[in-house]
Amino acid sequence: MGTVESLVQFYPELALSGAVLAVILIDVMLRAGSIVPGLVALLGSLLALVLTTGLPPVGIAGLITDSAPSWLFGRMLVLDGFSLFFKVLLGLALVMVVWMSLHSREVRGRANEGEYYALLLSSGLGMFLMAGAANLLMAYLSLEFVSLTSYVLTGFLRHNRRSGEAALKYLIYGGVASGAMIYGMSWIFGLTGAMDYPGIARGVAHLDPASRPAMFLALILVFTGFGYKISMVPFHMWAPDVYTGAPIPVTAFLAVGSKAAGFAMLLRFFHFGVAPSEAAATLGRLPLVELGSVLCVATMTLGNLAALSQTNLKRLLAYSSIAHAGYALLGFVVFAEAGVQAVLFYLAVYYTMNLGAFWVVMLVANATGREDIEGYRGLAWRGGALASVALAVFLFSLAGLPPLAGFLGKFYVFAAGVEGRLYALVVIGLVNSVVSLYYYARVVKVMFLDRPEPDDPPMKFRLVGDLGVVGVLAAVNVVLILRFDWLLSLVQSAGRVFTG
Repeated sequence: MGTVESLVQFYPELALSGAVLAVILIDVMLRAGSIVPGLVALLGSLLALVLTTGLPPVGIAGLITDSAPSWLFGRMLVLDGFSLFFKVLLGLALVMVVWMSLHSREVRGRANEGEYYALLLSSGLGMFLMAGAANLLMAYLSLEFVSLTSYVLTGFLRHNRRSGEAALKYLIYGGVASGAMIYGMSWIFGLTGAMDYPGIARGVAHLDPASRPAMFLALILVFTGFGYKISMVPFHMWAPDVYTGAPIPVTAFLAVGSKAAGFAMLLRFFHFGVAPSEAAATLGRLPLVELGSVLCVATMTLGNLAALSQTNLKRLLAYSSIAHAGYALLGFVVFAEAGVQAVLFYLAVYYTMNLGAFWVVMLVANATGREDIEGYRGLAWRGGALASVALAVFLFSLAGLPPLAGFLGKFYVFAAGVEGRLYALVVIGLVNSVVSLYYYARVVKVMFLDRPEPDDPPMKFRLVGDLGVVGVLAAVNVVLILRFDWLLSLVQSAGRVFTG
């Protein structure tokens, strides 16, 4: 489609753009600390989500129907079931994080609150573009746009030294990864003569043997940029400091939204951009699977081992997020349709359990100002029984214990690994899951079995305002294992990507 025709399918992104402008204008006109910019941001993100579910294929249920995908803006973006699946997931994440921000004491009432919501919506807009990027230029611009807004959001607490340090580290690591990625993209363009993914695939299919080492190096450099976005080892070093220093809603958005957008780009580029059937013979001679397998093992193992010694719950969840990127990479290295579907299913489940865990962390931080695990001592007996039960559900789901949703996610990822005959990776993944159970159970033990000290303050959470969303997310983690067929149908449809 041309520019004018493409605008009809670009309504969600236009809604987010309009919401950004509205938040900025309202923030200028109203006094500092007003709640109105946050409410406008919430309405804008909800509108974008509704418009996304109304795109063809119509509605979320429509993802399982056959509908003609299309190129947008001269093959810069693509609209298909794959991009819609991620846009719905990212839209849900954006809505929930804006709602979290309205309840966060780190955000509410600050003089630059309006700027915060404008940046948050802008980051969501960039992630929507990442989900549909089908051109090297669009992939780079959208990823860089998300990165720049994330740097500023991380340093939102301007008078907090920890927040400023995290933003600076994020900027440095991101700049290096971004430079490596665009250098690799320039090599790919030089070797194939194309910017759009179908053209790159055709160029790879006809690549002469002498150019294969250069192509492999270029792919490694591009993998660096995508790996930084999903906090994959060895490009993970920013995650613990950023997750600890950023406001909790921003941390949740980076853990859920940014990771999902990164995997959307990673899968589309490597599975459907440079490795469709006509290029498989050429890429089969390159050790992509071996490289991905090594990074998969390193990511899940380092994440879990580093989490064992953490005393700050946000930092523990940061290393947990790194480990879960490793589990999802197991589906990626299968390089088959089953692997893509497993990654999509896993990311959808990961959304419910990780976002719920960060929501409880925010509630406790609001009440006590503490993020360390000792601050959760005897939480179940200090008026936080429901919050403790919900957090236990989320943590055990992250560990992959049945009958919780996290068990389903890991089951499909490991099943894809078995189908791809990656038995060693599956065994290592199972061992890592057992290791992770220790540090998740340690938090649950502190909440339920440790006696509170006299100076530990009592907790009081509102049943609807504070615990309502937490209860819904916890219920989803319990109920999803009984009725997961609808999600599996969506994933199977979204896994059939349009390659032109």
